[in-house]
Amino acid sequence: MSAPNTPAAAAASASSPASAASSAATGASWRDIGGDYLRSVKAQQVQAGDRFLTRKGEPSSPVTRTRIARDDFGTPALVIATLADDREVRIAFGSTIRVRTHRPAPSLDATADLAPVQEGSPEAVVVEIAQRHPDDQRLLALAAKLSRGINMRSGAQLEDIDTMARYLFVDLDDSDGALRATTLLTPLPFDGAMGRWKSIESSLALAANIHHHRGDTAQAEKLGARLREPDESEADPIRAQRQAEFRQRQLNEPNLYDREILRAESAGDLAAERGWRESRLSTLFYLRARGGSETYTGEELDRLVRLEVTALRELADRQAAAGPDA
Repeated sequence: MSAPNTPAAAAASASSPASAASSAATGASWRDIGGDYLRSVKAQQVQAGDRFLTRKGEPSSPVTRTRIARDDFGTPALVIATLADDREVRIAFGSTIRVRTHRPAPSLDATADLAPVQEGSPEAVVVEIAQRHPDDQRLLALAAKLSRGINMRSGAQLEDIDTMARYLFVDLDDSDGALRATTLLTPLPFDGAMGRWKSIESSLALAANIHHHRGDTAQAEKLGARLREPDESEADPIRAQRQAEFRQRQLNEPNLYDREILRAESAGDLAAERGWRESRLSTLFYLRARGGSETYTGEELDRLVRLEVTALRELADRQAAAGPDA
């Protein structure tokens, strides 16, 4: 999640941290207020008890049984589902349909659910990373989606890659895997598209911090210097000066979301607290990668980063213990 007060995110609109944290928890299904899972399934996966969603979003009568109709060549062509009210629903075999079901999504498998990839491709990097943690369902869900094809011009897919890197670093304590994921984004230049840049910027800041804490100062500074690319792209000297002054104020007076985090803690809202803490960590990473500011020294930022990473990892453990509805 790119920090709302970093240059890229200040120019691009962002959803609330709570909703971002929820959407980042990639999975095959989510649970509605009635206790059912709302899930997209292949037609042939429909089972007794499932209910279809009408065009108005209302559930149908439950399915009581299904059968498969074949075409004249013996190939499965239709799935015919009989409902409790005796109606029949005909669905093209292999098509995807939304259902309400009490069945949770099946677990993903690193060998079966990752698409075949070409060696040396970005997709191959994603699969390689996922295989480091073959039992982690959130990581596998992200990798399965990305392994089907990555478009480096897609802001949404760049965000998924950055989310993967952050998840590896914070939740899985895998800085090697996180650094590997960032290599997909850090070579990309600033091209004026702020929606794409916010993910590139986020990965640059994360990678710079990993290198810094490993003692590779030269690489950390090289990556941190690239965070200035949007500032340096302004050709008009007057506007460039105004932007520099505005940027310095951002660096000196960053929003670290103290009130928002305290409010979420008081309400016991773990998802919201995680979202705000991720925003705070993004800001700290950015500040540290930029070399600090007039009000925050590098040493102070190192201390704050350590505290926030520890808090997020403890929060992740609490969320895991509380279950998917936390």
